[in-house]
Amino acid sequence: MCCASADDYVDDPDYLPTFEQIQIMVDSEFDVEESFVDHDIPTFYLRHTEDTKKAFLRLVQQLEPIKFIPLLRKENKKFVLRVVAKPPVKPNRNIINVVLFFATLGTVFLSGYILSDTDILGALLFTGAIMAILGSHEMGHKLLADKHDVDATYPYFIPSPPPPLGIGTFGAVIRQKAIPPNRDALFDIGFTGPITGFIIAVIVMILGIQLPFQVVQDPTVIGTELGGVYPLMYRFIIFLFPPSAPAGVTLSPNPIVFAGWVGMVVTMLNLVPSGMFDGGHVARSLMGNKAHQTISYAGIVLLVLIGWWTMAVLALFFSAAKHPGPLDDVSKITTSRKIGAIVLLAVFILSVVPM
Repeated sequence: MCCASADDYVDDPDYLPTFEQIQIMVDSEFDVEESFVDHDIPTFYLRHTEDTKKAFLRLVQQLEPIKFIPLLRKENKKFVLRVVAKPPVKPNRNIINVVLFFATLGTVFLSGYILSDTDILGALLFTGAIMAILGSHEMGHKLLADKHDVDATYPYFIPSPPPPLGIGTFGAVIRQKAIPPNRDALFDIGFTGPITGFIIAVIVMILGIQLPFQVVQDPTVIGTELGGVYPLMYRFIIFLFPPSAPAGVTLSPNPIVFAGWVGMVVTMLNLVPSGMFDGGHVARSLMGNKAHQTISYAGIVLLVLIGWWTMAVLALFFSAAKHPGPLDDVSKITTSRKIGAIVLLAVFILSVVPM
């Protein structure tokens, strides 16, 4: 059967193909058992083969010029492909990203200035550490979204009040404007942000431990900056790179170590396997929708058990909506990515900060 593409039919970007033309494109990539129109949606029953993942990606490229997308699902033991119009998206307004970035720089610098006891250098180091952790996390998402041709914005940094009300930022987010093509892409986008942010947070902690710690005269207030609670990764780093202190002197982490601690918290919260969190994306790439909904609520219970009530409420809100999954929800994830999921579980355990 000869191949066909959208370019064979359309020069006008507003052109709507006929069912027969879409059928030719689908037939060029898949072994079709049955085809019909269901509520104005071209629908095809397919025979599943090992080449389905690659064939689906080729079909995505064929349909792109006419602004249509395929959706592949398994329903009642049948492989069902539907071709629907691509939802319209608004163009990115990067000026908003720039304004929020500089606003967050200002609020984080003010927070570092307060935490460093009005030391300018300490404020600059704290600002660089926080922005590096958050920026690397979100750019990890962005770069992998671009790699898989998933339209996504640049990071939106979110400023917050300085201490004692906050730390200068509520974090950062990117907005995905398209659905990932398959489970591999969904996993990659969810995986790369937390793992990148975690690596930078570890580096920040190691560097912070090399700097002078704050001396605490009253041992009863040790660790008040971190609520007296530290992740396992922090304890490993302290074991490998112990800070030096005179006899009888109690040390408390400096603002740079605190920035690394914040990075660990961000990693932990993002890896909770609920809703549209990064951990939710990874969990959804590994399992079907029903199993993902179950583990989403398990993640909410976990947040409650470790004391993060506010995040538990937020996770419950995000879990209320059904995760859309990838366009191709039939093809399996690769073995290397399954190993990557185990690595993420280890990262989560190392980053847990109970309150």
